[in-house]
Amino acid sequence: MTEPTPTRNDGLVKRLADFATMAEALDYAALGATGLNFYSGKGVLTEVLPYAALRTQAIALARRFLGMGLKPGERVGLLAESDGDFARAFFACQYAGLVPAPLPLPAAFGGKDGYISFLRRMIQGADAHAVFGPAVLAEWLAEAVKGLDLRCSGVISALDNAPMVDEASLPTPESLAYLQFSSGSTRFPLGVAITQAAFMANAHYMAKHGLQVADGDRCTSWLPFYHDMGLVGFLLMPLACQLSVDILPTREFARRPLLWLQLITRNKGSISFSPSFGYELCARRAQTASTEGIDLSSWRRAGIGGDMIRPAVLTRFAERFSASGFSATALMPCYGMAETTVALSFSPEGQGAREDAVDGLVLEREHRAVPANENSERTRHFIICGQMLPEHEVEVRGEDGALLTEREVGRLFVRGPSLMLGYFGAPEETTRVLSQDGWLDTGDLGYLINGQIVITGRAKDLVIVNGRNVWPQDLEWAAEAEIAALRSGDVAVFSVDNGEDEEVVVLVQCRATDPAQREALILDLTRFFRGRQGLETRVVLVPPHSLPQTSSGKLSRSRARLMYLEGAFLPQAAATAAE
Repeated sequence: MTEPTPTRNDGLVKRLADFATMAEALDYAALGATGLNFYSGKGVLTEVLPYAALRTQAIALARRFLGMGLKPGERVGLLAESDGDFARAFFACQYAGLVPAPLPLPAAFGGKDGYISFLRRMIQGADAHAVFGPAVLAEWLAEAVKGLDLRCSGVISALDNAPMVDEASLPTPESLAYLQFSSGSTRFPLGVAITQAAFMANAHYMAKHGLQVADGDRCTSWLPFYHDMGLVGFLLMPLACQLSVDILPTREFARRPLLWLQLITRNKGSISFSPSFGYELCARRAQTASTEGIDLSSWRRAGIGGDMIRPAVLTRFAERFSASGFSATALMPCYGMAETTVALSFSPEGQGAREDAVDGLVLEREHRAVPANENSERTRHFIICGQMLPEHEVEVRGEDGALLTEREVGRLFVRGPSLMLGYFGAPEETTRVLSQDGWLDTGDLGYLINGQIVITGRAKDLVIVNGRNVWPQDLEWAAEAEIAALRSGDVAVFSVDNGEDEEVVVLVQCRATDPAQREALILDLTRFFRGRQGLETRVVLVPPHSLPQTSSGKLSRSRARLMYLEGAFLPQAAATAAE
């Protein structure tokens, strides 16, 4: 039986991403025995790729890329399957001076046609000169690139006999390292341009100060490589720190979430991250599936990020798996985004998922996060996401641009060496969010408490009704917790102008077909929002799986709102969607 790469590198001094480029980082990692380990949906180890082998194969492929006529600086689209071919192609680009652009897989898209159309637009947005993907998607990829002026496309293995140049062109710290497409939660994804220096700065501070990587650490991940947390957090950063990684394809995690925990158990993983829904899937599956043999005592950095953090989800997970050796203090909320490479802040070691309970009415009406007390009519709970990484800054600004004080809610602006160069090929979009003196408008709302960041939501999602600032995720989470028929992700809330005032619309995925049950659900939700939240709402039932998601699996409220305004959820359209 093939054994995974070891956790420790005997005789090789650990370096925490203190390199000039990714190619230099792989050169050093290749001196040890650690590497990447790819698993199937049944937990079978399908490929072991030590960093030494990855380096050799990537250099050979880099020479073939250049032999096919690709030139340094040109973009190469890579469908981000969780396999060795993606890793080889990504690092071949590093050794050839090319710029890889990871592209999403079909899971988050509405069928073949929608995916192909989306993929084609992303390829064009990256101005790619070549695109590669797994054999299983070869036909779809061929349709997506039809008519485009590419030097080559298809599966990586097709280049086995391609001509090879004698030397590759290595990048400099100022060179683009890759394009990371934003998730598209508020608009069509833009290619975030990350330099070698920006990646190295983020990886170094994240490893040394955020995660405090040590000898004996091992990573486990199911996160997709087309998302910044999966690509940077669990492919590039571990390599730059010579850590072994155990990798499970995202689609397999969705089918068997406990396999994630079983991999951590098997190889004594110590660092693994997930959005809140990953922890929720595991806790829910554990209600009906056996957790015998799961031992999470080695898991010391259980990160949460990538979306708004749901406190109740983390509490349930910690309680459910405490008997399996999981410590609640291992939970490590963090904050970041693709525009900052990946991470900006980590909660301190041992703090766990600490909550800040604030007066909900004061928050909505006065935009201040005042601690709740026994007289608070409504209490809001937020997770504290830690302090900024070294050499990075954060400011909370009001609508007029003035700096706000602690516990005043405003828009977050950040600055530091991890920030993107800009959006590729979109100077106007770059100017809109990135100032000349280096401050990035994150688009997030939040506040500071004792120097730590608390995120309250996305500015574009904020619902303003009768002078109240209402966070849609609060309404969504509350409804899903209150109404037994609803599951996580079933509700989308936004506001529309009905000609007289702002109307709060609640889209609800409904599985019931009986008219009486459907009417009862609408009535229950209307009463709930009126009685508990003091809001008049329009509740609209939509078919299961019809609420739009971004490529990283987040609810896209902006797209849901647009679909609603375009009539996609009218009774006749909804019936067609259900069919």
